[in-house]
Amino acid sequence: MSRTSSRSRLGLLGAFIAPSLLAGAVGCTDGESVGAAPDYSTGPTELCGGNAVSAEAGKALKVITGASRFEGSGPDGTVAFAAKWLSEGYDSPAADDGDICLIYAKNSAAGDRLEATWELVWGPPKGEPAAEFKVLPMGERALAAPDAGSIQFACRSEKLPGSTPAHIDIGVERWSPKDPEGDPEKLTDAYATVVHSFALAMAKELRCENDGGLEPRPVLDPV
Repeated sequence: MSRTSSRSRLGLLGAFIAPSLLAGAVGCTDGESVGAAPDYSTGPTELCGGNAVSAEAGKALKVITGASRFEGSGPDGTVAFAAKWLSEGYDSPAADDGDICLIYAKNSAAGDRLEATWELVWGPPKGEPAAEFKVLPMGERALAAPDAGSIQFACRSEKLPGSTPAHIDIGVERWSPKDPEGDPEKLTDAYATVVHSFALAMAKELRCENDGGLEPRPVLDPV
């Protein structure tokens, strides 16, 4: 911001005051504009408790949403909270499905979000998936499409009592007023990557034997 110099007394006084005010403004805002709203957004790897989205899945989220910054997930929107809810309700009449977390891209349109969910299913996968889904060799079965992905895996764990393994389905789906934008193949791989990250995080949180049969990295080549 420029200021016209003057040899008047008012101008001379301003010459001493203005730099002081400017220094104070910079000190208070740490380089941000005065009056700017604080930025509470996070990077992708900080979402959903901080252990749900791998660096690879964070890049995939950018493919899906076009964003690299996201709104915070909240204290209950974590893999740890979802795993606790699942394990505590496993042998009771409690609900057998629920949210892991909701993901909102920074400055996204109203209602535009990704939902990561879990569901207990009773037995291995049955039936043929819809035609838009690619079948991938992850867990018991993994499916991916340009707007959704899911992985079902079997889990034996001391946290889930019983003689047979639990079958857990993790899903990631986008709810948006607009159709998916981008290359369908890249979007499909992105959903497979993100849902694998959530499934692996859930398997580790539940202490499933052998991480529920999930590899450390997503497998994107179809069956």
